[in-house]
Amino acid sequence: MKLTKLEKSWILYDVGNSAFTLLVSTIMPIYFNYLAELGGLTDVEYLAYWGYAASIATLLVALSGPVLGTMADYKGFKKPIFVVALAVGAVGCIALGLAKAWLAFLVIFVIAKTGYSASLVFYDAMLNDVTDESRVDNVSSLGYAWGYVGSCLPFVICLGLVLGAEPLGLTMEVAMGLSFAVVAIWWVGCALPLLRRYRQTYYVERQPHPVRSSFARLGRTLRNVKQEKHIFLFLLAFFFYIDGVYTIIDMATAYGSALGLDSTGLLLALLLTQIVAFPFAILFGRLSKTVKNSRLITICILAYLGIAIFAMFLVSQWQFWVLAVLVGMFQGGIQALSRSYFAKIVPNERSGEYFGLMDICGKGAAFFGTAIVSLVSQVTGRMNLGVGAIALLFVIGLLIFRRAARENQGA
Repeated sequence: MKLTKLEKSWILYDVGNSAFTLLVSTIMPIYFNYLAELGGLTDVEYLAYWGYAASIATLLVALSGPVLGTMADYKGFKKPIFVVALAVGAVGCIALGLAKAWLAFLVIFVIAKTGYSASLVFYDAMLNDVTDESRVDNVSSLGYAWGYVGSCLPFVICLGLVLGAEPLGLTMEVAMGLSFAVVAIWWVGCALPLLRRYRQTYYVERQPHPVRSSFARLGRTLRNVKQEKHIFLFLLAFFFYIDGVYTIIDMATAYGSALGLDSTGLLLALLLTQIVAFPFAILFGRLSKTVKNSRLITICILAYLGIAIFAMFLVSQWQFWVLAVLVGMFQGGIQALSRSYFAKIVPNERSGEYFGLMDICGKGAAFFGTAIVSLVSQVTGRMNLGVGAIALLFVIGLLIFRRAARENQGA
């Protein structure tokens, strides 16, 4: 399938923002661990506070995303709001390098991650403007695929700065500050082609009072969504199964660090995740041409259920490497296919509004998942029990998703 320039530009933004995602899931928790040790925090407190910070960021976006998404559906609004979110995320990413204490670092991290997550609400909502229904599964999968492999370049640069800080004559703080700047520049640079080419094709006509009108439209949608049973059931299922996915992404390195595993090994294992994810995301996109999207999502949920159970018994470095490969095989598929599945079942002109609702489920679920890991870890003093609790969410998500698929046979 030959991609259009607009489709390529949309995919390139996934390459840019994925660098921040990889930073958050790899180097950033290790640096926070360094600051936490300087501040006298225990391993359990470190894992818990990192989880709480991730939860706060996702909760902020979950609460604001639907309203901002509804506003973005108005003619000419989507791109400007996207730019603001991108700017908040990128500036916050650079500012992380200025934090010298663990609490200041967490506050800036919440701001940066909120901007990043908000930008994805509008980016995902652009999908219907960028391509058509016959190509949406493949384009969505290619976004994740190239995002995984493309983010490896800035990650390798950051890894070189951090691991080679001493030979380069840099302190850990300076090396991390440079790493955050590299990621922010990469992120913004990859966004420029999309900002230049994107035009909002589907929209709702502007209202005299867009903010007030957005709340009113969102209220009507929330009241009516239960009547659109296939959409409601999918969102409910998505809430549960994506909870586990996002929690594993957000907490993997923190979990490994808290277990005392070698930091370099953790980073290299998660780099392997990105490399493995590239061909598998493309594979799922191609399979969607001959296999029902709903069936492929079911396979991914089942795989993640097995991953969550396996993570409960993780105690050594080689097991973390196995976990990294398994996550890479199914991460891109479940995210890309869920995004394109939803894009097919919602009205094109109200994509921002509906993707805002999807973000409530996705980011709200991530808040729930990281909070579960943090709370169970603190209460029991056993981190593996917190991770194991995620498996139940995959079971619930699977059961509801199968019901949603039956309601929407054409997906």
